[in-house]
Amino acid sequence: MFWASYLLAALAIILAWPAPIALSRASWPARAPFTAMVLWQSIALAGGLSMIGAMLVWGLEPLGDNLVSASVGFLDILIDDESAETLGVVHVFAISAATLLFAHLISTLVLTFIRIRRQRRRHRDMLNLLSSPAADQPATLVINHPAPVAYCLPGGARSVTVMSDGLMDLLTRAELDAVLTHESAHLHQRHHLLLWAFAAWRSALPWLPTSRLAQRAVSELIEMLADDEALRHVDEPTLVRAIAIVGSGALPRAEDVLDDPLADDPGRDTSAGAAVTGGTAGTRSTAHRLSRLLTPLPPLSRFQQGLALSTAGLLLVVPPALLVAPELLG
Repeated sequence: MFWASYLLAALAIILAWPAPIALSRASWPARAPFTAMVLWQSIALAGGLSMIGAMLVWGLEPLGDNLVSASVGFLDILIDDESAETLGVVHVFAISAATLLFAHLISTLVLTFIRIRRQRRRHRDMLNLLSSPAADQPATLVINHPAPVAYCLPGGARSVTVMSDGLMDLLTRAELDAVLTHESAHLHQRHHLLLWAFAAWRSALPWLPTSRLAQRAVSELIEMLADDEALRHVDEPTLVRAIAIVGSGALPRAEDVLDDPLADDPGRDTSAGAAVTGGTAGTRSTAHRLSRLLTPLPPLSRFQQGLALSTAGLLLVVPPALLVAPELLG
């Protein structure tokens, strides 16, 4: 267990700093947004598990050869009131830190979910007062606003797409279909759940580069995924025009509409609801998406995609393996 704790700590450091920085600066995610999304999720999950696991394994090291046997020994101390002389102060501190970090992450996830639900409910109440159903589009609401606005409000069977009448006046029928398909992709692919998880991750560990870079990258990647879905129904010039038109508008505040309770950085694109625009101030994200459509790059080869997905899978396998079978390293 001694070596396992050090390996987990080293992995946690790599996934907390150099790995997310390198991935955020890479150009290939735009060529394979789904693959990049999977890799970001694996980095976040493996990083959190490695941080907690390193402290837990270090703390329980005197009680057994692996995490299972050491946990049994620790439970004996707690339940049977056996002597804890084998645990030093440093070990007790490590166990306590791992427990507190785990509790902090889980509680932040729950509190973020509660806050998001409250924000959605408040925003839905506002829409009931200020919007009217679209005449020829199911589950679509129209608000009276001159700016081109489009976003989606997740809510299970009550999910809706919201557009302004100013937008509908500017778009052709084909461009309107592109917007609606884009919004529908966000809802059907459950992008709001991803935003919720990464918003909670950043809220829990705001000082960690992984959380900040991952949230920004995932927000942009889900927009690319929705763009790809729209391209299956409309041609590229139509989608480009739709993005440019909607991108010139102003959306409601992100914290009132979307899934991000951390709307402290106006430059971040955090919206699964601000579908075609990419966010209230997502100018950079919109520019990336337009560039991706206007100058398309070849998709990743099967080998490259397989390598990225294998890396993601390996990240999810290594920390649990070190936790449950560290004696193999001794």
